Amino acid sequence: MAQTTFSVRMDSEVKKQLDVFCSQVGMNTTVVFNMFARAVLREKRLPFEVTTESNKFYSENNAMLLRQNIGDLNNRKNFPAFSSVRIKTKGFKFDREFANER
Repeated sequence: MAQTTFSVRMDSEVKKQLDVFCSQVGMNTTVVFNMFARAVLREKRLPFEVTTESNKFYSENNAMLLRQNIGDLNNRKNFPAFSSVRIKTKGFKFDREFANER
């Protein structure tokens, strides 16, 4: 099988950390990149999820569930043991979403 060279530009600190990791698992970066390329070709996809969400906790689905649960708790529904608890959303990233619902 013919070999070729593949050059990758990356942050020098990321490269150092990758080298350390590879060393810890008994590999080098060439092996890791070859494993990555073969996984992509074998699976016909990237071997990890690519998303624009930086934190799934703040996904629309989770925000909806949190709004519902906070509303239930504040209305003392489904949470009898917490009948005296009032949840405050101030400071949460999605607080603005609740502003119109209060």
